[in-house]
Amino acid sequence: MIQKLRNNEYFGMQDQLDSLYDESANGRYFKTLYNIIISEENIRLAYRNIKSNTGSKTKGTNGHTIKHLQSMDTNKLVALTRKRLKNYEPHSVKRVLIPKPNGDMRPLGIPTIEDRLIQQMFLQILEPIVEGKFNSNSFGFRPKRSTHDALARCYHLVNHSLNHYVVDVDIKGFFDNVNHSKLLKQLWTIGIRDKRVLSIC
Repeated sequence: MIQKLRNNEYFGMQDQLDSLYDESANGRYFKTLYNIIISEENIRLAYRNIKSNTGSKTKGTNGHTIKHLQSMDTNKLVALTRKRLKNYEPHSVKRVLIPKPNGDMRPLGIPTIEDRLIQQMFLQILEPIVEGKFNSNSFGFRPKRSTHDALARCYHLVNHSLNHYVVDVDIKGFFDNVNHSKLLKQLWTIGIRDKRVLSIC
């Protein structure tokens, strides 16, 4: 997380991201996010963030890894990424099965490195907006939050209230079956109202 903050500062994005969070927490709607997403600073930051991931060395369906993006200078990378987003069609996803602790297999989708870059670009701008709206008792898949934080909250509720039950729920294949239309409506409700952005999401 510290490295991520350093990257944000280095590419001059931290003030922008802080502003998006504050405005979201205060109920603002966002209708002009696309230009921020395709800004050179945000593309370069996305590249830096995915470059350090171990998955960046894994080939997608087109056979490319992070080395393919490294072979381009900044201007070419920015230009090609912007061009692709003008009529965006994601590449096919590579499907692999990974073992679960109980012996079952979990399907995993591996996007191409170009699509991972685009996903990261969108994540960097949308994340502070949704974080400004999320419930403080939500811990899953959020920055600066972990299983330890969720357990600490459970201990607090057990010790300071009459809540003495924990319910463990796992929705099988949730991300493969999530209703995309409802998800987009939720983004709209949260305040993400740039139709160009929603059309790509």
